[in-house]
Amino acid sequence: MSDFRQLTENVLVSPQLALDDVAAAAAAGVAMIVNNRPDGEEPSAPQGDEIAAAAAAAGLNYVAIPIGHSGFSEPQVNAMIAALEQAEGPILAYCRSGTRSTLLWALASAKQGMDPDTIARTAAQAGYDVSPIRSLIDMLAAR
Repeated sequence: MSDFRQLTENVLVSPQLALDDVAAAAAAGVAMIVNNRPDGEEPSAPQGDEIAAAAAAAGLNYVAIPIGHSGFSEPQVNAMIAALEQAEGPILAYCRSGTRSTLLWALASAKQGMDPDTIARTAAQAGYDVSPIRSLIDMLAAR
């Protein structure tokens, strides 16, 4: 069952996707799926290659930017910025609960100059809390 949550006009986040969710994403106008979940994190969940194949079959682009429990890195933030810039329409980012995807979007948005308070409000409206990384958001926005 799809649980796509709108962050912005062009960014949605979701908990772990089932293969059927890929077709639902395509029907909803999504152009790219961003996988923020490392393979093997939950062996019973569809792994990246399965989601990538379903995305290709549905005509969607697919990018993997896995975020493990060690946290976020600048290359991951830059990869998310690149995905946002390259997408030819809305993107759907997913992880186990949608939190890591939201936090990565928040960091990328801050690095691109979005106001930190706007980022926090936007995430909260989708049901996500960015307070664990608020200092990083503020730092990136100040650059």
